[in-house]
Amino acid sequence: MTANNKDHNDLSSPTGGQGALHIDIISVLPDLLASPLSHSIMKRAQDKGLLAIKVHPLRDWAVNEYGQVDDYQYGGGAGMVMMCEPLAKLIDSLREERTYDEIIYMTPDGETLNQRTANNLSLKQNLILICGHYKGIDQRIRDHYVTKEISIGDYVLSGGELAAAVLVDAIGRLLPGVLNDETSALTDSFQDDLLAPPVYTRPADFRGWKVPDILLSGDLKKIDEWRYEQALERTTTRRPDLLKD
Repeated sequence: MTANNKDHNDLSSPTGGQGALHIDIISVLPDLLASPLSHSIMKRAQDKGLLAIKVHPLRDWAVNEYGQVDDYQYGGGAGMVMMCEPLAKLIDSLREERTYDEIIYMTPDGETLNQRTANNLSLKQNLILICGHYKGIDQRIRDHYVTKEISIGDYVLSGGELAAAVLVDAIGRLLPGVLNDETSALTDSFQDDLLAPPVYTRPADFRGWKVPDILLSGDLKKIDEWRYEQALERTTTRRPDLLKD
């Protein structure tokens, strides 16, 4: 397939709204993204026209007929490096269509993804996500194109696709109108730098394991106070680092 005749994987609704968050994802293995971004809340976001996702196969922009997008690294060493030319040409092509708020490279040495970052990115209009592979991408792409680098944790994956799917999910669920109850996202862990309190549902007594009486009292003020106390206690025990600020 030539660079002028792309068959992009468009995961979004064909009737996506003008105000939708638009995310372009660059990938060597685009099929890895089909399932996690085509079900549940991400599917709902796209069906409602609130989120538009396009996955662009990098090999469509390969440097030769064999689909080459990587090469040996200068200076020697194990592992291949994703080449400048395919990435640069694809990004240039995308930027001819729209202006991007961020061009994000998913990499283990990026800033660790947290709820504040997800909140901030959910307010943007156009994003590019670059999924790395092998030993990563040529540093010149990072120097001249990438505006933000994000890691989902201190470990290494086979590629950036799963990390990109995590980021899209974290952002997409925050878009107004995506969740049936829009207050749900506001009470998630990390929104106020606290872990979420314990939650319970029916039956109130299961094998003698009872739901705390306060949750059955109907006193919403006291319930809110209990939940805050539980969230603070859980955070203090499990993630005291969140309370440093």
